Amino acid sequence: MLRVNGLIIPALTVALVAVPTSLFAQQSDGPQAQALEEIVVTSRRDAELLRDVPASVSVLTAESLELTGAANAEDITALTPGVTIVTGTAEVGDTQVNIRGINGARDAESNVALVVDGILKTNTAQLNQIQGALEQVEVLKGPQGAYYGRNATAGAIVMTTRKPGDVYAFDGSVNFGEHQSYGGQATLSGPFSDRAGFVLFGDFRETDGFYKNTGPNPISQGSQVDNYRGWNIGTRLVFTPSDATEIDFKARFGKIDAAALSFNAGFNLPGFAAALGNPDFNRDVNEHPFNFVGNIVPDNRQETMEASIRWTQELSFGTLTAWYLHSDVEQDWLADSTAASFYRFELQPSCAATRTGLVAAGYQPPSPQFFTTAPFTSVFGPFGATTCDGTQYQLRNQQDDSVEIRLASASGGPLKWSIGAYLLQIDRRNAVAIAEDTGQQGIRQAYNPPGSSNPTSLLFDDQFKTDVYAGFGSIQYEATDQLSMSLALRYDREERDVESRVPNVLDPATNTPINPGLPASGTIAPKSRVYTQLQPKVAVTYKPVPEWSLFANWGIGFKAGGFNNQGSNAIIESNFNVPLGANLLVKDDYRKETSSAIEVGTKGSVLGGRLALDLAFYRTEVDDMQFFEFYTGGFGLLRTVTNIDKVEIQGVELGAQYRIADGWTVFGAVNLTDSEIKENASRPNTVGNESPYTAEYTINLGTQAKFPLTDALGLTVRADYRITGPTWFHTVQGQDIRTVFDLVFPGLGTANYTLTQRDRFDTLDLRVGLEGERWSVTAFAQNALDEEWIAEVIPAPEFGGPFIAPGSRRTVGIEVGVKF
Repeated sequence: MLRVNGLIIPALTVALVAVPTSLFAQQSDGPQAQALEEIVVTSRRDAELLRDVPASVSVLTAESLELTGAANAEDITALTPGVTIVTGTAEVGDTQVNIRGINGARDAESNVALVVDGILKTNTAQLNQIQGALEQVEVLKGPQGAYYGRNATAGAIVMTTRKPGDVYAFDGSVNFGEHQSYGGQATLSGPFSDRAGFVLFGDFRETDGFYKNTGPNPISQGSQVDNYRGWNIGTRLVFTPSDATEIDFKARFGKIDAAALSFNAGFNLPGFAAALGNPDFNRDVNEHPFNFVGNIVPDNRQETMEASIRWTQELSFGTLTAWYLHSDVEQDWLADSTAASFYRFELQPSCAATRTGLVAAGYQPPSPQFFTTAPFTSVFGPFGATTCDGTQYQLRNQQDDSVEIRLASASGGPLKWSIGAYLLQIDRRNAVAIAEDTGQQGIRQAYNPPGSSNPTSLLFDDQFKTDVYAGFGSIQYEATDQLSMSLALRYDREERDVESRVPNVLDPATNTPINPGLPASGTIAPKSRVYTQLQPKVAVTYKPVPEWSLFANWGIGFKAGGFNNQGSNAIIESNFNVPLGANLLVKDDYRKETSSAIEVGTKGSVLGGRLALDLAFYRTEVDDMQFFEFYTGGFGLLRTVTNIDKVEIQGVELGAQYRIADGWTVFGAVNLTDSEIKENASRPNTVGNESPYTAEYTINLGTQAKFPLTDALGLTVRADYRITGPTWFHTVQGQDIRTVFDLVFPGLGTANYTLTQRDRFDTLDLRVGLEGERWSVTAFAQNALDEEWIAEVIPAPEFGGPFIAPGSRRTVGIEVGVKF
């Protein structure tokens, strides 16, 4: 166990002062490479040197972004210690970022604030989108709500994009790689006049992905199951009508057409494996052979439109800033479903026809599944080759309108302050449906009536409305040249409403309501909840020498509660708690999440500024951590958010960067995280397990270099080696869980999930290029060692197995760029 409290902290403080002091004393007066560049950040919403910020911040500068090719959150998190991401496994808008053990729960709000050019974006679907031509990215760790606002419980990703310059400039690149992958980006910027300028940007990416459908259906056979095609166009217009006024307008439009639900199902039923002599009934997820055989071609579409305006006014005593953002993200997807496992459509003519046809053709699905012609005698898995599993459709449309006004003191002087207010309104519709598959590839809408080619069998369809009101302020005081203190405070009030849109009709396949949680009254009443929280952030910095600082900070994180699809509680009671005695606590609404986090550390530079070091210890207590759970059974499927009552997290993070010679640096960082579930009424037998989606450690090692070969030709090199430690994805880890199969096969239907932990995996990314004054050619290899790894594991404990998504494989290619 890691310890960062008690008598450890004084001892560490002495060591952290002694180590840099001794290094200063050892500095040589001989010839040396130039010092590392001083990095300016806005981690407290004010420009300051990175080494002066009393918190852990990972920064990607313009040069690092160019050399790595990093363009979105997935790229950025891979380069950041203590941060992991799951994105695009279920759908392109589905992104969960884990920072130091705190994970964003699927179907809840994000736990990481995304701030682009000073504006907070509040739709989780925007987290992994390309935001424009990046100039710098800061990843802040620990609660950031006091400074950056809503849902920054784990941290914040702060992006700065290109502003217009004084001269016209263009840069662009195209790339080509394996798996029919290609993409590109272009940015044009320049002045309209002395007081106005513009930026135009665009990007596109397309890939077939790494896996194909190998099933027998002629429509889906050979189709890609993890393909992607997307593009964005946008503009930024900046006007300065006077020396004291700036108006910054931005707009972006993007579309994505991709695959969805890129999962296989596995089993963890030791009783079945032993009784049938088939180890495939209890296979380690890390050894799962991926076979995609569904008869539906998955299709995921997303469309984004956003526009913002930011006004900055310099006053005699400070700066007044106000901004407004409108965003509209519409996304839906259609794919194979999970329902065959429990024979939901077994007696439908289309199911019998495809099953009989495949048996006659001699086709059998991947083990341990098999088909027979008699009803209720096949062993199905989800996403199968027959029509027996139905189709699954999901829709998530969200509009956000937000505004903020902030007044900050003028820079200079020992005292700085700010005060402001924030408003947000969200309208979101979320629908999940299962429909009978009649062999006609499905209809892209939430409800299809009986008699249609894709009649709806199960439906959750809810309209959510959210109003957020917040006030905030901060004060920062430099008591001496060596000692400074800061306090930030924010109060949030979040009002949330939900209304079910599910019609009171029957499923033609089962003659039951299409919302299986519908009460006897036939209606689900609208609900409202209010969530409030005060979020302080306190920090202190002490600088024993100008180049080195010691710091400590403490803060409260907050993420509002919300609503599951209405009817969730009734489904859990009737399908799991009553027949299985599962003792699950799932409600139609879930509680707010709060966290208390303390961090102590040190950072600075030695050896004439050529070596930068940082070290931090952290401890976080999370109350009511929000967690995504997936359930499937005879009722169909259910996605919910539950609460883990208490989680304790502690860890250490160490980073170093060294300039070997001018143009050549090496760097490395390691994060160790120890977590433990202390209380969990949702699943009491998981107490003592680790925080889900949390890697035990991450290690980042790398180097980058830019060397001149001739007066007109240069060499660029970037290598990034990432090690991600073992990871559990569920609160259920080594526990035995009674499943629905035990109702039919008593004594055999107990699952054990010891084999659902993802193993450590290593990835290596390489980029080597030649560049002239106006051109560049770069060879790249992503996952150069072709590591086979798992992107996500979603155990469905009462089902008897997990859903497993594969990670990306090796892609080798060439990128050609121009600039003028």
